[in-house]
This record gives sequence, C-alpha cells and structure tokens, in this order.
Amino acid sequence: MSTFQELNGCDPQAFVDTLRGIYEHSPWIPERAAVQRPFATPVALKLALQGVVSNASTDEQLGLIRAHPELAGKAAIAGELTTESTGEQARSGLNLCSADEYATLHKLNADYNAKFGFPFILAVKGPTGNGLTRQQVIETFSRRLKNQRTDEMAECLRQIHRIAEIRLNDLLKLDPGFGPLVMQWSETIGAWSEAENCLTCSYMTPTHRRTAAQIADWMREAGMTAHIDPVGNVVGRYEAADPSAKTLMTGSHYDTVRDGGKYDGRLGILLPIAIVSHLDARGERLPFHLEIVGFAEEEGVRFKSTFLGSNAIAGRFDMTQLDQLDADGVTMRDALADAGHDVNAIAAAARDPASLLGFVEVHIEQGPVLLEHGLAVGVVTAIAGSSRFLVTLTGLASHAGTTPMTMRKDAAAAAAEIVLMVESRCSQGNSLVGTVGQLEVPNGSVNVIPGHCKLSLDIRAASDEMRLAAVDDVLEGIAAICARRQVEAEIRQVVSASAAPCAPWMMDQLGAAVERAGLPRYDLPSGAGHDAMAMAKITDVAMLFTRCGNGGISHNRLETMTADDAEVTGQVLLDFLREFQSN
Repeated sequence: MSTFQELNGCDPQAFVDTLRGIYEHSPWIPERAAVQRPFATPVALKLALQGVVSNASTDEQLGLIRAHPELAGKAAIAGELTTESTGEQARSGLNLCSADEYATLHKLNADYNAKFGFPFILAVKGPTGNGLTRQQVIETFSRRLKNQRTDEMAECLRQIHRIAEIRLNDLLKLDPGFGPLVMQWSETIGAWSEAENCLTCSYMTPTHRRTAAQIADWMREAGMTAHIDPVGNVVGRYEAADPSAKTLMTGSHYDTVRDGGKYDGRLGILLPIAIVSHLDARGERLPFHLEIVGFAEEEGVRFKSTFLGSNAIAGRFDMTQLDQLDADGVTMRDALADAGHDVNAIAAAARDPASLLGFVEVHIEQGPVLLEHGLAVGVVTAIAGSSRFLVTLTGLASHAGTTPMTMRKDAAAAAAEIVLMVESRCSQGNSLVGTVGQLEVPNGSVNVIPGHCKLSLDIRAASDEMRLAAVDDVLEGIAAICARRQVEAEIRQVVSASAAPCAPWMMDQLGAAVERAGLPRYDLPSGAGHDAMAMAKITDVAMLFTRCGNGGISHNRLETMTADDAEVTGQVLLDFLREFQSN
C-alpha cells in the first residue's frame, strides 16, 4: 500500500502496519491517528500524526525520543539500526566518520545523555531533504548541547516530526513541485556574498547586482517578462489573457542584513516565480496580470534608508536620500549611476493604484510562534508599527571608591533601571514588544562611576494606539528615573512608522486556501517591518507567513526553513491565486 487514498480507506490495522516505520518503534502514534480518517490531504495526515505526539503524556513523549538511536552510536556501529535510520545516517555520511569524528560524536552523545537523559535527535536529511554534512551535524550537536532541558525536549520532538515527514513523503511517493526548487534557488544566491563565510548582500554592491540579474533570468525562464527598474527592483510580469485586466502584485526584498539568512525576503520572490513556472508549463493564465517584484532594498544596511524599493513602487521615494553616504563615503546617487541606473527615472517606477487589485507578500515568520504551534503557515493580521529612539544619559563621572552609593549620579545605573522598566511595560500587550538593543558606556573605566550612557529604544505593536500608549508611559518612566537619580536625559526619535493592518477580505481568502490545504487557519501579527507596509499606502495588502526552524531565529546564518514548509506555502499561494476574487 503506497497511496494516500489507500491509507484513507484501509482497515485500521493495515493503516498502522503501513505507517509503523514512520515514527521509530512507536506504532501507537498511527494507531491513535487512524480514528481521525479520512484526511483531506497528506498535509492533514502529517498534522494529525504530530497532534497525537503533542497530546501524548510526557512519559510517552520521552519514550518516543528514547526509541531513537544515537547518531553514529553503538547501534549504528553494531548494525542494529532500523532500515529507515540506517539510510538516513548514511545520507549524511555518518557511516564514514573518521576516527576523530567518531570520538567527537561519542563524547557529544555521552555529554548530551548525561545532561538531558535522552538521546540527541536530528533529522540528518536536513531542511532540504538532501542531507546535512558531518560537520553540520557536529556543529548542531554542539550548539544544542547548551540548551535547557525543556527547550531541548521540544526540539527533539520537532526533529522527530521532520524525520517522520520525510519518511512519509517517501512512502507516499509525493512529488513536490515548489519546495525543493525554492530551496535550490535559495542555496544558489545564498552562496553569493560581499563578505567571506557569511551572507551579506547590501544595496547596489556587485553581489546585489549579480543577485538581481539571476532573479530576472529565473523570471524569464518561468515564462515572464522581466526587467530591473531604475531603483534596482527586479520586476517580473505574467500576463493575463485579457490585456485590460488589473494587476495583483506579490514579492519581497532580496537584500540582506550583514551575516543574514537565506530565506528572509527571498522566499517571497522565489516561491511566486516557481508558481508561475508551474502555471506556464500548463499553459494556464490567471484572470489578472501577476506581477512579482524583487524589491531592491528593505534592510537599510548600506545607506541607512529602509524600503527604498517598495517606496519607489508606491511613489514615495525620497529623492533627498540619493545624497546619503555609505561607510566609504559613496553617495547613493553614485552607487546607482555606477550600476547603470538613471535616478531621474525613479519616479516612473510608481504604480497607479487604480490598476492594482492588491499586494500579497509571502515571508518567513522570523519568530517562534508558528514553530511552537506546530503549523507550517499563518495568516498575518497586521504589521506592527514602530517607534525608535536614541537616548543619551548624562550623570556625573566620579571616583568609584570614594563616592558613597547614596551620592552617586550613575548614568549606567539609570540605564539599567530603564531597561527593566521597558521590559515590564512592554509585557502588557499581546502584540506589544519593547527592546533596548544598544547599550553603551562611552570611555567607561573600571574605577569610574559612569557619567554618560547611550541606549536605543524600539517599541512595536500591531495597534498604533497600544504602541503610542506604551511610548508615553516609557518616556514618562525615563523622566521619573532620571529625576530620582539626578541624571539628565536627551531623547531623540529616529523612527515613527504606523502599523499596517492587512485587508480582511484578502486575509479571508488566504485563510480559506490554508484550510483547503488541510491545515487550520492561524492568524498572527508581524512584529517585523515588511515591504507590504509601503505597499499598503497604495493598495490593500495581505501576508502569508512560513514557519522558521532553529527556534524561529532570523537575521542570522542559523535562519532556516524546510522544503516541505515551502511546498505547503506554495500550494496555499497557488490555490489563493486560482481562487482569488477582487474586492
């Protein structure tokens, strides 16, 4: 038995027997899931199996973890692994470890078991399904050894689900159309960087221009027309059969932060291209023009000016930014000219709002919420507004040994109290967050009470009312702390961005597509800024989030997602496009 339909229709024992090897030595998992049949999709089956584990007792979960063998452990050496585990470990070359690698893994296994009381679990086929290298396995092992037990147990269960997902794909002979291709493309452009041993792609550098050219080539190969506009946006267009049709836009940014991840922004460009390639291969046209934009700049790394690409499309590009300098003294104007762009044509990149149906952006979540809920995708409700400040505190520098504690004007102590006050106040709202990301004692000395301190303040919320109320309270709190400590505060606001709510009518259509894929609709706000914020100035917007791995980390080389989650996201987006109804 190897088809999804047969699994839905067979007797319960046959169902259990067929799925016996999916979860290592744990037939109780398919046994409990069998009663939930029929499943609408393979994705729904996977979710049901995962739900059985989530609803199991702690002892049952520990039993499942302990049913798995150590990586390159005694069972592997003795040839006692299951057929599935043998193939998986061999895929990463763990059967070919050198003596030093075996010794390292043996020590890691021993240390891990001693700390946590269960074996280290890792889906060695990795996020792409093609297998991690031995070095990647060892690096992951070493990093996770630093986790707390509760967090590590949850991560082991997630890795077990990933192992089961890959095994089920093989069993059902599923042929994904989008996920592997998107992962492959991400690896290709993710290998291009302006810095060694990391991914950095900042505005109008040679790496940035090479990436843009490659994206344009992929658009053309997918059956689109493509060009790079005067601000560096890569614009692909898949024409409707009716030339007079309106346009639905999608896309995201292809620039990165320094030492960034491979999927932030880029997923929202590459996945729609893969979908268009699928449509074009079938000769299928949509009842609207579909425009995919790889926005040239969103992160603000080189010129400290964010959303350059999407602001140009929205007709809100600030031409005074052209005179801003990078760290080498190069103006943005010169950088664009060197790349062959005509800054006088930037205004022509703006879209006519009357020609647009809306804008939908696919993006990795950049957080842990979907991961914690065990869901591949989520529908975004709103993009948080942001208030950012730079705060300079001035007290009195004095001798650390001779100044009594009650007579000090300690700028660093005031800063420490401010940090805790921000944490306390910004814990009082569902989407509200507050961060002091920079904290500095200029020219600090071990034996001098700090007379100066600098800190940043970032307050975000999906509701402007909630955010601004928190800002008022925090600023009042800073004033009270400084007055009590006899410290002066200079506060300069550097960012004030309003929240961008997503259009309910578009959210509902995304949510319906999620449900048709066999998943529950889950709504969540975005705490990060996105190009959809700029696009919301000219049209209705929606966003679809894809789950991140590694605890939801982003803006970091550890940022990850899986080919299967990319596949689910692609199927949802394709369904959304096929069923799209204008407002």
